[in-house]
Amino acid sequence: MMFKKSQKLYKKGLVNLVGAVNSPVRAFSSVGGNPLFIKKAKGSKIVDVDNNEYVDLVLSYGPMILGHRHKKVQKAITKSLKNGYSFGASTENEIKLAKIVCEAFPGMDKVRFVNSGTEAVLSGIRLARAYTGKDKIIKFSGCYHGHQDALLVAAGSGLATLSLPGSKGVPEGAVKNTLIAEYNNLESVKAHFEKHDDIAGVIIEPVAGNMGVVTPKDNFLKELKTYLASKNALLIVDEVMTGFRSKFGGAQELFDVEADITCLGKVIGGGFPVGAYGARNEIMEMVAPLGGMYQAGTLSGNPIAMAGGIATLTELKKQNPYDQFNETASILEVFLLESAKKYGVEIKVNRFGSMINPFFTNKEVINFEDAQTCDTNKFATFFWEMIKNGVFLPPSQFEAWFLSSTLKDKDLEKISKAIDAGMLAVSKL
Repeated sequence: MMFKKSQKLYKKGLVNLVGAVNSPVRAFSSVGGNPLFIKKAKGSKIVDVDNNEYVDLVLSYGPMILGHRHKKVQKAITKSLKNGYSFGASTENEIKLAKIVCEAFPGMDKVRFVNSGTEAVLSGIRLARAYTGKDKIIKFSGCYHGHQDALLVAAGSGLATLSLPGSKGVPEGAVKNTLIAEYNNLESVKAHFEKHDDIAGVIIEPVAGNMGVVTPKDNFLKELKTYLASKNALLIVDEVMTGFRSKFGGAQELFDVEADITCLGKVIGGGFPVGAYGARNEIMEMVAPLGGMYQAGTLSGNPIAMAGGIATLTELKKQNPYDQFNETASILEVFLLESAKKYGVEIKVNRFGSMINPFFTNKEVINFEDAQTCDTNKFATFFWEMIKNGVFLPPSQFEAWFLSSTLKDKDLEKISKAIDAGMLAVSKL
């Protein structure tokens, strides 16, 4: 494969863009080389500016669950565009999408749409503090909840990829009310409650997707919720990544736990910038204009995003591809494990629904400390072999791979051959 045009654009982009990118992971810092610039995508495929075609396992980091440019989503967006782009006023589609989302989450009576997952989370945390009258929030090491100051500490993929412990520009005061616990370790949560009486709640990814795919073990989520209820603290579940990816709704139902506040994004916009937070009535009625917790956004509920979201979720519910996702992820897991064994490469594979990724380590990965035992140099070699063999992956050991309902048998064959080439290259290191 040739990447001349991407290389040219990268050099050109360095003039007026920071690092030639608008999000750090796109810079390929952890895998080396120049970032790829994308020209177009359709279905399960994505094409770069050099006309290299790939099976896409990035899917814009999750939202393209139906594949790129699904005809029904495209039709809905085109129809909405004819009526205007943004009004700064309410539209009927906001009500329609809100109904779909609330019906998918049993613990959600009302929802507020925003413009990103980051905005959803920062609003959800503000709401938890407003409702409880307490200040402190517990987060888990390795879980990423957006780039807001209060949570940009011990975060996941972005910071881990760049080997940064936090972020410059975040003052000490911004994180003084943020406490860090260990994922899958309830005792680490209890330890904070023993020292502090002003904890509003705990925020968690039900399945961590920013330190790789890491699932909760041994009823961890249920026990966490029960414990928090005993302390009059709220459980804030960040389903920005997991929402609608393991079932129609979120991971909460699969693990038999109901969040007090749920944060969403990705899929619910059909590829357009969107986020949302929601809860039962008594909590959401704290939000302005009904209550005293202020949050606003001129572009919130953007009509194009609402149209894309309605079309995506309607089609997703109709397709119900979740058994297919599990089967496909299982096939990919076998590809990875068998190829690694064939070439003597040590890996562990974690998956959940339509999310999967290999860890280049011999240690079971159940938290961020385990994830950090991975050999990122091996991943970098594997990544570029996958690229050269026509499979587009997230350029980080600590990012989940995503599946779409458009993957075909021939795509899986291509992925399997690329995996084999990748493991062979790793074995030669």
